Amino acid sequence: MRPGRGVSLFWRTFFFLSVLLVGCIIAWLQTFRALEYEPRALQSAQQLASLVNLSRAALVHSDSIARVSLIKTLADEEGLRIAPREPADTFKFYNGDSLSRNVSARLSARLGPDTVVAREVNGTAGLWIGFSIDGDPYWLLTDPSRIGPVAGTTWLIWLGTAALLSLTGAAVIARLINHPLKKLSFAASRVREGDFDSSQLNEAVATSEIREVNIGFNRMAQRLSKIEQDRALMLAGISHDLRTPLSRLRLETEMSVSDEQAREHMAADIEQVNAIIDKFLDYARPDNIQLERVNLNQSVDAATFALGSDPSVQITTSIPPDTMVLGDAVELQRVLSNLLENAQRYGRDAVTGTVKIDIAAREKDDSVLIKLRDHGQGVSPEMLTQLTQPFFRGDESRTSATGTGLGLAIVERAITRMGGRFALANSSTGGLSAHMKLNKAPAAGKASAPKAQAQAKPAAPSEPADVLASNTTARASMESS
Repeated sequence: MRPGRGVSLFWRTFFFLSVLLVGCIIAWLQTFRALEYEPRALQSAQQLASLVNLSRAALVHSDSIARVSLIKTLADEEGLRIAPREPADTFKFYNGDSLSRNVSARLSARLGPDTVVAREVNGTAGLWIGFSIDGDPYWLLTDPSRIGPVAGTTWLIWLGTAALLSLTGAAVIARLINHPLKKLSFAASRVREGDFDSSQLNEAVATSEIREVNIGFNRMAQRLSKIEQDRALMLAGISHDLRTPLSRLRLETEMSVSDEQAREHMAADIEQVNAIIDKFLDYARPDNIQLERVNLNQSVDAATFALGSDPSVQITTSIPPDTMVLGDAVELQRVLSNLLENAQRYGRDAVTGTVKIDIAAREKDDSVLIKLRDHGQGVSPEMLTQLTQPFFRGDESRTSATGTGLGLAIVERAITRMGGRFALANSSTGGLSAHMKLNKAPAAGKASAPKAQAQAKPAAPSEPADVLASNTTARASMESS
């Protein structure tokens, strides 16, 4: 089953940093507001008490004519309004929040218990303070902003500015953290595809931990490159050193063995050893290949022609004309030849002795789905997942087959190198079906295809069962030639 696409490391880091920073900003804001209320309440109570006391003293020590002028001056210059307090006045106490209650309590403590602090008198809003002058009650009206907290819009502006700066910093930090990992991921993908020259990382970065990782990765890539070169050299040596004595043995057999039947058996054994060497070389072939436009019809025709003209083998094809896939012509023909050989060997009808093989293909979206099916006996489901493992041989093949057990492993490896998928399944009407999914070649004249990836992609769970079967059914009697 294909794993779900998760959130990238950058966004996960950015999200956690953002949550942390925004939480810190909110906590700081609440702490500041809580610590601000007590000093603001004390300062506001002192200022209001001073206003009341100064107004009272000014009114007490002024004559009636000067008192009218004083009240008018206070209203014009200081925004203070002094009016008589009538018994019929209606008012609402100034106790809407903790700051208002705190200020009211401190004013009552400073001006006396008969002090009244209201937020509305006779329907007129404001900060009203009731006090007495020589036993006569008065109202003092002033601006509520003298004791009000900082306006909400001001808090929102500061909070938004802090949040924006914090999120910008979080994005920069997340990018700095994830950029080396992104480069490492790209270099690892290039190594996976066999491109060792493009996988070198910077060994002079400032961060010591990242520098050590880059150095270690570069040394690993260099060692893998050396191993790949040694493997290629070894394969060339095997091809030369083993085939030369085999050729001499074949010549000596033809010249020295007089018994014709023994000579034929010896020659067959030598050819078998030569074929086994070919299989080992095919399996150990390098992973990185250059993909190109390949005509599927021509590859199928070449593979069926190489199978020979055995009258007991009947091959039926159903492929749209000029079906083009993205792959390697030699690799694709090798894949089809291996599958045809396996079908010829293990898909033979037990009664008639004939082999029927069906090859079909169709396009789906950006892919070409290929199905090669025989009409043999099928296999037990529990062994299917093991058929593509190197050197695995079913019970029947242990006694009757002369192959290496690498045929299906070579097929799967070659399909993977071409960026496709390979699966086996028992057909519902008998026999084994091999399903291949290759990328459809772009139209002629477009940019050439990139190198194939070396790792196979898991089959999508939405693929139809008759097109790309899952590896959950098996065929024990079929092994690679």
